[in-house]
Amino acid sequence: MKTYFVTGISTDVGKTIASAIIVEALEADYFKPVQAGELDNCDTKKVNRLVSNSKSTFHSNSYALQTPMSPHGAAELENLTIELKNIKRPKTKNNLIIEGAGGLMVPLNNSETILDLIHPIDKVIVVSRHYLGSINHTLLTVNTLKEKGFDVSIIYSGDEHKSTESIIKKMTGVQVIGRINDEPYFDKNVIKEYAEIFKKNLK
Repeated sequence: MKTYFVTGISTDVGKTIASAIIVEALEADYFKPVQAGELDNCDTKKVNRLVSNSKSTFHSNSYALQTPMSPHGAAELENLTIELKNIKRPKTKNNLIIEGAGGLMVPLNNSETILDLIHPIDKVIVVSRHYLGSINHTLLTVNTLKEKGFDVSIIYSGDEHKSTESIIKKMTGVQVIGRINDEPYFDKNVIKEYAEIFKKNLK
């Protein structure tokens, strides 16, 4: 069994679509430890709808919070404190995809962030999307993970930007698993097509 932790350089960069593709490619289980907002259409439900295989299991959130904001703030509104001891990974013999919330430094409470959810055994996949400032965000994210000894790779989301991707490659040296284009829509067939392309690059 292998575990893959999917994080992003910011919010809304495409982590959930990337997670669905990886789940489908590896016929893996899926786990989103902390969901903040959109409980009626949460990321777990989105990934479940996009995956075709019958082997994957979709595990419940450790924390399901009502408000779409940083987990620490959403928890405060519900008079809760997120505690790492309450975030227990599901027991499974299958590969497991874990999706974070926002970027690495998104606070869970007054002292811990999404980074603290990542275990040494995890292969970390960073989803990067091009915008003004994304080079800085990508380098900060990837290099922080590398400094802590994690096995890191990148998935790009959106249109290619050669100069940006070239400098990120030169300055990090990490593997690029693939690119998710800005498709008109994502459904099971589109996810399956990407899964076949990405499968060979998932270690």
